[in-house]
Amino acid sequence: MRLNLRIAALCVAALIAVPGFAQGSGVETYTGKCAPCHGADGLAAMPAGKALKAASFKTPALVKAPDAELMGAIENGKNKMPAWKGKLTDDQIKGVLAYIRTLQK
Repeated sequence: MRLNLRIAALCVAALIAVPGFAQGSGVETYTGKCAPCHGADGLAAMPAGKALKAASFKTPALVKAPDAELMGAIENGKNKMPAWKGKLTDDQIKGVLAYIRTLQK
């Protein structure tokens, strides 16, 4: 009986911790700010992404691009993409970059 209570407590703790991790990982920011053009999968196959000629995050050039280059594009904008510096916190921008890297795998 005690073992079941401990397992239940661990499951509840895990359920509480996971949403906090997802927020810190940039998923929510990416979903709200980037996915409308770049898509949930990062391929930029959305109508808005196609119209604006948004980059797919899976192109070899972006996969190989250093973090500083992608960070600069997020902060300062690129082509028709808006600049997010001053609109997003540094932590949000870093989280989005980290999430983009997971989409590239």
